[in-house]
Amino acid sequence: MPQNGFMKFALRWFCLCFGIAGAAGCGDSNQAPTDSMPGTKQIDKLVLSEEDWQQKLSPEQFHILREEGTEQAFTGRYWDTQEDGIYHCAGCDLALFDSATKFKSGTGWPSFWKPIDPAHILENEDRKLFVLRTEVLCARCDGHLGHVFDDGPQPTGLRYCLNSAALMLKKP
Repeated sequence: MPQNGFMKFALRWFCLCFGIAGAAGCGDSNQAPTDSMPGTKQIDKLVLSEEDWQQKLSPEQFHILREEGTEQAFTGRYWDTQEDGIYHCAGCDLALFDSATKFKSGTGWPSFWKPIDPAHILENEDRKLFVLRTEVLCARCDGHLGHVFDDGPQPTGLRYCLNSAALMLKKP
């Protein structure tokens, strides 16, 4: 994960925990730009309370997006879908992946070789299973989407292995 992405995540977490959302760099309690570097896109943040997320999401979506859960392989609604469209974050509706970059990985989860826009996802180091992995998060709502691995097809060689419940497919 890029260092500045982690620092922003850590700062956001610190500000939320200590109730200092108005402090410099923390943004307001509802939305804040994620990047102030010149020449980069800005994604407005969506920050909701745990109760608001629970009302907005199904129990499975809440577990995956907000508690970093994982659905069982070969059970999600999009693991084998070949329909055209754009996959959006189920938490905040940010466009994440185009179906043109979806491929059959054999893992039982929807897999993509490239995000629709690199600014729409964040990557975070994940050592929860005693193995170093790279977690993929939605850049707008910080929702857990899945993980990215370096065993995907060309041209990127990446495999974004995501949870179906974290996504919603919008057909053309």
